[in-house]
Amino acid sequence: MHIKITGSGSYIPTEVILNEDFKNHHFFNSGGTQINNSNTVIIDKFKKITGIEERRYASKELNTSDIAFLAAEKAIKDADIDKETLDYIIVAHNFGDVDKNSSQADTVPSLAARVKHLLKIKNPYCVAYDVLFGCPGWIEGVIQAVSFIKSGMARKCLVIGAETLSRVIDKYDRDSMIYSDGSGATVIEVTDKPGGILSSVSASHTLEEANFLFFGDTYNNTMNDPTKYIKMHGRKIYEFALTHVPLAMKKCIDNTKIDISEVDKILIHQANEKMDEAIIKRFYELYEKEVPDNIMPMSIQKLGNSSVATIPTLYDMILKDKIKDQSIHHGDLLLFASVGAGMNINAFLYQF
Repeated sequence: MHIKITGSGSYIPTEVILNEDFKNHHFFNSGGTQINNSNTVIIDKFKKITGIEERRYASKELNTSDIAFLAAEKAIKDADIDKETLDYIIVAHNFGDVDKNSSQADTVPSLAARVKHLLKIKNPYCVAYDVLFGCPGWIEGVIQAVSFIKSGMARKCLVIGAETLSRVIDKYDRDSMIYSDGSGATVIEVTDKPGGILSSVSASHTLEEANFLFFGDTYNNTMNDPTKYIKMHGRKIYEFALTHVPLAMKKCIDNTKIDISEVDKILIHQANEKMDEAIIKRFYELYEKEVPDNIMPMSIQKLGNSSVATIPTLYDMILKDKIKDQSIHHGDLLLFASVGAGMNINAFLYQF
């Protein structure tokens, strides 16, 4: 049995937010005092560390479930399947539908149920549910879909990663420049074509790391604002990721008979350019190897960090020739990996 991604689709929001659009913001540190550096200095340092030049925000009339649906439509068409034959719709997100004019999260009904409704699927045995697993949610959804198929409970699954992080950011926090919106979708199914999912690994580090990403108050404590916003302990996440993500990636490879030199591409969560480069370097150091040229496609420069959407969006854009100097060919070995809130890590090895 071969289980493969037979179709992909993505939705890239139309609203482009440039770094210079933050030049008039007032940034505060976590202690509540305003940062003395000029915004020009803050933005320049931000770009050097993260690699982000611009990001995308969803237009006000679209919510997370809407953009998930738009990506899903494309994936179903790309896979050339009858939507009524889907056994599962799995939507990975973190904050549900968040109205542009209100930061209150809405998860009833589930986003997967909303996507199924928008797709107008009549089959009641197409089961729709959500995954909350931080940024690695789409990968975890794929791993679950593979398990359903291997167990005989399913033959076709639609797995979506969608997020509108622009609706939950604190404009007084420098980290607000990292986050963006987007969605990516994939159809996972049984096929007679060789390759597919070869190995996977998941881990949750919660003893000391559970609250490295959290919901917290605005950094501007002069505001009477009861709203909670996405917050993170950036240095702790960086150190955690550099230690644990390479080990998980290695475990995924070592579960097979494949040599690291055979891997053609690594599609890693687009969280921070410098961090991703450091993770890949440390990963290859575990095998006492140098990092190959052009091994890690990047989209963060133009799209920012859209959480669960970054990897499926990146994958779809490469296949649609929208990432410069990057391509995937039949037989290529791809290593997918992610890290995020929880703190959760996962990876899977895939032969295209």
